[in-house]
Amino acid sequence: MKRFITIAGNIGAGKTTLANLLSQKFKLTLHDEKFADNPYLTDFYTDMKRWSFHSQIFFLSQNFKAHLAIQQSSSSCLKDRSIYEDSEVFAANLHKRGLMSDRDYECYTDIYQTMLAALQYPDLFIYLRASVPTLCQRIRQRNRHFEKNITPNYLRQINNGYEKFISRMQNHTNVLIVQTDQFNIFEDNEKLEQIYHKIETICFQQTHLVLD
Repeated sequence: MKRFITIAGNIGAGKTTLANLLSQKFKLTLHDEKFADNPYLTDFYTDMKRWSFHSQIFFLSQNFKAHLAIQQSSSSCLKDRSIYEDSEVFAANLHKRGLMSDRDYECYTDIYQTMLAALQYPDLFIYLRASVPTLCQRIRQRNRHFEKNITPNYLRQINNGYEKFISRMQNHTNVLIVQTDQFNIFEDNEKLEQIYHKIETICFQQTHLVLD
């Protein structure tokens, strides 16, 4: 049976690393996040208010195309970050902070709501939960130039947005929450096997699972 899995989480949560492992383990077609392809990204992190709408529209369009491709595919797929997070976490946070104008946010939201009518929810939503200190450490370690201006306060606001978002998402699909602060994906084989086992055995029937 065809399955559609999505991995969600804040910047530095470890989505891409886990996505690559899961795609190999379960032979899933991986649709990765086109993060570095965003032509507005460096400008956005330098001046969020000026470039927030442009940057978010790029992510929205890319994730919409990926989501449609997954729905049309005959094989099971895995998506690294979803279209839902684009709007309900990142764009919403920018608007709340005054970094996206009311006019731009209303336009963005109208486009997003129109797209939703064509989309089906994933069968399983995996949320990687991480504290702000953990996220900061991981961001420093990977040393991407366009992330150098990300602040702890921004990460904290995104985390808060994710917690509310995941609570809402549980009304639509199966959610697996993975605590990652003490999880070294390259060394903690036992925890990784637990994740594999959960994905393999729950058959996407339970709605709220937490790995401590």
